[in-house]
Amino acid sequence: MRQLYSFYADAFWIAIKSIFEHKLRAFLTLLGVIIGVASVVVVGASISGLNSYVMDRVTKVLGANHFMMARIARSGHMEDEEFERMMKQNRKLEWDEYEYIKANCKTCSEIGAQKNSGTDIKFEDEEMVSVGIRGVTSNMLLIEDKTIEVGRFILPSEVKRTARVCVIGTDVRDKFFPNTDPIGKEIKVRGIPLRVIGMEKQRGSMFGQSQDRHIYIPVTLNLQMFGWGGGIQIHGKAEKPEDLPIAIEEATTLLRNKRKLIGSKESTFGVVNTADLAGQIDQFTAAIAGVVIPITLTILMVGGIVVMNIMLVSVTERTFEVGLRKALGATRKQIMLQFLIESAALCIFGGILGIFLAAGATSVITLILGITMTITIGYIVLAVVVSTVIGVIAGLYPAYKASKLDPIVALQHS
Repeated sequence: MRQLYSFYADAFWIAIKSIFEHKLRAFLTLLGVIIGVASVVVVGASISGLNSYVMDRVTKVLGANHFMMARIARSGHMEDEEFERMMKQNRKLEWDEYEYIKANCKTCSEIGAQKNSGTDIKFEDEEMVSVGIRGVTSNMLLIEDKTIEVGRFILPSEVKRTARVCVIGTDVRDKFFPNTDPIGKEIKVRGIPLRVIGMEKQRGSMFGQSQDRHIYIPVTLNLQMFGWGGGIQIHGKAEKPEDLPIAIEEATTLLRNKRKLIGSKESTFGVVNTADLAGQIDQFTAAIAGVVIPITLTILMVGGIVVMNIMLVSVTERTFEVGLRKALGATRKQIMLQFLIESAALCIFGGILGIFLAAGATSVITLILGITMTITIGYIVLAVVVSTVIGVIAGLYPAYKASKLDPIVALQHS
């Protein structure tokens, strides 16, 4: 056992010595492995970062443990034919349906209503086009986990009496009140003056689209100003994540009962929840990984071919050494293992350098783009294991060639 350990230790140190004796050649040889490992790790970090970024934005927009019911509720891509079918089959949600679900959903911690519209808004001589006008009930603050930076949100009494008040997003503040306190000021929507009572904390953008170009007004005021149109949205919230599926099922059953949809009859409304979105985001990022990871692993394979080439050169250069070791009693297996260990050590060394390169690249990208890229253990292990396997495979033929050398012929080589 001690002799076996001594052999492996000696083989490892000979491999390290060989690498450092030819530093430039080793570095150039390992460029493919270094870049390949760095690519795998950076891609993994990018996918993880993208997933976290999208989920963070979704949570900021929708809130946690939240679901929505509407005439057509889409959480992903929908074909035109399916959309047309839904438009014909589904019916808009009415106010009495919202009140029915609110009164009877026991597992829902909150039930609210929202009506989305859009128009231009004005303040004095300034105008801002295409602003989202979101008519809401007062508890949408809790349902979507909104944060009010200045002032307050809409009160239940203001919804009840159709008060002419609004809560603005930061884009609206930057346009109309860049250097002043907006609270108490009046902006006009369709010629109707609305008093600003609060400003929502900035939520940033999602895929280049601002999440702050809107104002909130009482849902009753929105319905009065813009009409029923496509109906309202019903929003619900569960107290805990594990209660969300039960709350969705109960709210869905209540609305089906209200619409007298019996048995297997298809629902005439749509439901979206944050858990479904999380699953779709995971599928999306997994699809990206399925396409990109094999490409980056190809770079590693190219690096392996370069390693095989340099190992063949190394065998030729060390023919005399191999002959001497054989003459002193080294077996074919030991010679083969020696070169396999050298090849694997070379690729492992390249893999480590690749991880350091990836760490630097992800730090720079995070700094520039502001998207946190997380280097996951899984991708590090994948990159190192693959680079090691490639090193062993790349060293097989050179090692076999070295083990087949005739010691007498090898000793005559100079």
